[in-house]
Parts: sequence; structure tokens; C-alpha cells
Amino acid sequence: MPKQDPAKLKKVSVNLPFGIGGAEWEADITERKAAWSLYIELVTRITTQSLEADQGLLREALTSLHNMFTITRQILREAGPDVGISIASVGGIAIAVLNKGLRPFLAKWHPLLQTWEAQKPPTTSPKEHEKNWSLEPQMRQELLLLSKDLEQYAHALAEIVGVDE
Repeated sequence: MPKQDPAKLKKVSVNLPFGIGGAEWEADITERKAAWSLYIELVTRITTQSLEADQGLLREALTSLHNMFTITRQILREAGPDVGISIASVGGIAIAVLNKGLRPFLAKWHPLLQTWEAQKPPTTSPKEHEKNWSLEPQMRQELLLLSKDLEQYAHALAEIVGVDE
């Protein structure tokens, strides 16, 4: 078996959120490119930013989080099987974050918010209606906790890519 070019491999050690744990391996150029794409998508969305009580809509935050499924699938599909599915691979980490982090949050909050939204009077703005929801403070708090875990994921991706945050 031919030796791999060391310039194409990068030893990484990452700690991951959502009870996934840590991983250490040599990331190749395919994994690093996929990690870069995931990193850019993650850090330019509400996913890693705090949504202050007087800012934004929860619906927009949920939509942005949900879009990470489509984006992650596309990035992994385009990267191909070399991106891996084990926990010591970019593909495996990305899949675990979706299934152990985003999916439970969305499964809990999407139907609850949707039920509340269906009760909005026509004369009330979406922002005002969200503010009147008894679960709004709890959802914002859980969204903040999720964003902290997603920051840890972003940090792991940055480590794989080799960028300083």
C-alpha cells in the first residue's frame, strides 16, 4: 500500500458535544474540505449565535437549524465515502451532531411552536405572538444551550480544518 502524502493528512483531536465524546485521527484533504464547508455554514447562521429576547423570531431559528440537515447531507454526499461514517471522521461527527443534537431539539420544539403559531390572531404580528407564548422563554433558553453545543462542534470543525477561531 503506498504511503500517503503527509501534507494531505492532519492529526486532529476533537471534543464533541451532545454526549458524542472525543475523537483523534488523521484527517485527509477530503475530510478537511468537508469540515470547512460545514464550518462556514454553521458559523454564519443563528445556530452558533445567541438570539436575545428582543431579537429575531424563534421560527426563523428553527428553520435555520432544520436547514442544517439539508446542507450537511449535501456536503457529505458531495464529499463521498472518503469523508467516513465512524465517529473518528468528519462524516460520522456530522451525522452524530444531526441525530443527537439537532434532531431532538427540533422534534421537541417544532410541533410546540407550530401549534402556538396556528393560534395567532390575524391582527397580531408574528413577533408579538411569539412574545405572548408561555413557552417562549424556555425555548429561547434551550436554544441558547444548543448554540453553546454547536459552538463546540464549530470549534471541532475549525480544529479539523486547521483554522484559528
